Order: sequence, then structure tokens, then C-alpha cells
Amino acid sequence: MSRYAVIGAGPSGLSAARALQRAGIEFDGYEASRGVGGLWDIENPRSTMYESAHLISSRTTTEFAEYPMDSTADYPSHRELIRYFRGFADHFGLTGRFRFDTKVTSLEPAEGGGWMLHAGPSSGSGTGGDGTVSAQYAGVILANGTLAEPNIPPFRGEFTGELLHTSAYKSASQMTGRRVLIIGAGNSGCDIAVDAVHHAASVDMSVRRGYYFVPRYLFGKPSDTLNQGRPLPARLKQALDSRVLRAFTGDPVRFGFPKPDYKIYESHPIVNTLILNHLGQGDLRIMPDIDRFDGRTVHFRDGSSAEYDTVLLATGYKLDYPFVAREALAWQGFSPKLFLNVFPPSFNGLYVMGMIEASGIGWQGRYEQAELIAAYLSALEHHPERAAAFRARVALEPWPDLTGGYRYLGLERMSYYVNKDAYRRAVRIETEGLRRDAAPRRDGTRAERGTRPRIRSTSRRADGQKEVPA
Repeated sequence: MSRYAVIGAGPSGLSAARALQRAGIEFDGYEASRGVGGLWDIENPRSTMYESAHLISSRTTTEFAEYPMDSTADYPSHRELIRYFRGFADHFGLTGRFRFDTKVTSLEPAEGGGWMLHAGPSSGSGTGGDGTVSAQYAGVILANGTLAEPNIPPFRGEFTGELLHTSAYKSASQMTGRRVLIIGAGNSGCDIAVDAVHHAASVDMSVRRGYYFVPRYLFGKPSDTLNQGRPLPARLKQALDSRVLRAFTGDPVRFGFPKPDYKIYESHPIVNTLILNHLGQGDLRIMPDIDRFDGRTVHFRDGSSAEYDTVLLATGYKLDYPFVAREALAWQGFSPKLFLNVFPPSFNGLYVMGMIEASGIGWQGRYEQAELIAAYLSALEHHPERAAAFRARVALEPWPDLTGGYRYLGLERMSYYVNKDAYRRAVRIETEGLRRDAAPRRDGTRAERGTRPRIRSTSRRADGQKEVPA
């Protein structure tokens, strides 16, 4: 029987391990940190977690279906979540399937097929690992996460104060008594700003575009638990939700934010309305985009300037698969071009887990992604004709439209963004097709083999922006 490797023991790696286990597929897991949990383990040297971090999606829309969280909190903290992942791994007997404190250093095509995996002890783990590894596998599942490699944009000039990325932020005490400028207003940037106002001498935020702010609760319930039935068409949902947000949060422009140059859900919304409260109280200010640094002085695009002790870059993360050649993952623009964000078109034995960002997809959505991989690997072993039919379908572009009708911004962080309903539907259809003899249509009905379903086209431009026909 073929054996596979899983790189990473965060939520995506655990999803892959559990799906392979259930399918009876042999695997070895590798994790650079001390244990399961990935970035949710704040003591993991590669973790981007901070003390005040909580889920921004609610518990019931995020948890694994077969292992509900033992928590009453709607938005649990990272402390509860690391316990949850450890409990999940122990409950299903996954912990012992991973080699911890072991960092994968390279993947190379093996003679005769498959991949040679090379790994060694992790630096800074505190345990020294358990030696080097060189092993051959029929395939490798890359589940090392999408939020580990900081995106550090270039700036004109030099800042001589403290320059940090949010990945280095752990506690609000780091901001005590300092004049702080946060560049970017994503979810992490807004969380940190809300932390910092209680400790810093002053807090400003530099932004280049507008944002939509979604409260955690609407009508007394977690906002992402509403409308969990049949999804509304994109344009209707955008119109309705925009009106609801205006009623609950007002217009962010009055707090100093630019007016968004896009519609709601075309970029990830900010699940934090406390930032608006603090702006309304005068605890922090919104500043324009950066022009240049000059010592401790920051010059802004509108000609204004101010002095700061700390500049914190809330500028996101880059996709990073440093142990494998980019051509093996068919990189195009900002991210690999993969069928359903999982399969390289060459079907070279690499499979990517977790390269999806979507509002509300949760870990169950990632587990369904893992089930698709397991279904394909099982078909390779037991029903090669089904696996061949699946590869033939993938070769027939256009691929399924995963946007759900939304026109996502052409940003690097949005290049692998999907609509959760469109994505989960497409994944389930393909998984079902691999488990049965009939070929699936993209609309979920059955079709005789050899017929090609009509699919709405979604291509990807070189800059990462998806092109969706009107």
C-alpha cells in the first residue's frame, strides 16, 4: 500500500491526517513545532498568535462536525483553541502519527515516481528534534499554513524607531508608553489597535482603502450564524447586508476611513466594531497612506507628518512553500494555480491543504477538502479508472467558478480567496464522483461518462485577480 506524508499539524494538517486515517491510507506527519495546533499554539516559535486573539468566526460555524468544541464561548480564545486541537488529535489517535520538532527542508522528485522528503531538527524548538529524516513517499500533502511568512512591503526612506510586523506582536505591553503607528487595518491590525489604546501614548492607523466592519453579534446572535440556509445571490446579499451594516455600525467614513472602492465581501470584512468605538472616543486616529520614512518621522501622502516610536506592519502574509520548487506547484501570479486550490494540473503527487481563504468556511470546510484528497488517493489505490476520470475532468478547462458571483479584489491576499458555498459545493461534487462510478456534473446532477458539463468560466490573471464575466 502507498504511503504519504503530511507536512504541518495545524488545523489543515489535522484535517488531512484524519481524512487519510478514515480512508485507511498510510501516512507520516511532520511538524516543525513541539506539538499540534500550528499557529494557534502561541509558544510555537513560528506562531503569529497574540495574547488577546480570539476566533473571528463563531464556534459553531468553525468547529469540526465530528468533534464539537467543549466551550460555551461564541468566539473562543486561542487558549481554548489549542486545547481543542490537542483534544481532537488525541481523541482520534493522530498525535502519535506526527514527528514533532522536525522541519521539512526539501522535497525532490524521486526516481520511479513519488517524492523524497528531507527533514531535520527544528531550530529554536528547545528539544533538538529527533534527528534527520530522508524518506520516499508516493505523495505529499502540504498543510504548512498560509499565515507564517510575513509580507514586508518596501517603503521609501528609513524608520529609525522600532519597526515590527504583526507576527512579532504578542502582548499589548509591548506598546506601553509608545507613540504607535499601525500600517494596515485588517483583522489583526484592528485587534492590535484596540489592545494598544489602553497602553500606548498614542495610536494612529495608516490605511490606503476603505473597509466594511461586521459586528460579531447581530440581533443577539453571532452574525455568521444568520442565513445559514440556502445562500442568497451575491448581488442581493451585498445589497441587504450593506443596509444592515449601515443600521448597526453606521458609515465608517465618518470615523475617518476612506470610502470603500469595492462592494462588501469583495475583500475580507473586518469583524471588529470596537475599533469604531475607539475612533469615536478619540482614542486613535486614521491617517492616509505612507509616503516615506525619515528617522522617526513618517510622512503621509496628504503632506502631513508625525513622529512615532513604533511602526507596526499589519500588512499580512505571503504564501510560502519553501521546501519545494515553485514550478512543481504551478505558481501563477501571487499563488499556485491548483484545481480547487488543491491539485496541481500535472498531478505530480503533491496536494495542498488549506490554501483557501473564505468568510465562514471553517475547519469543516477544510476537512471536506481533505476528504477530497483522501477520496482521490483511495481511488488511485482501488479504483484507478475513477482517478483517471477525475484527472480527465481537471484537464478540461474552464474549472468551476469558486467566486460565488463576487468580484474579488486583485490583491495578493485575495488570490486564493473563494466563496465558501461555491467552494464546498464543488468539493463535495468531486468527492462524490470519486466515490461512485458515474461522473458528476458541476451542478450536482449525474451525467454519463464522456459528457462535459457546462461551467461558468473563472480564469486567473497574472496579477492574481480572478476574471469573472458579467
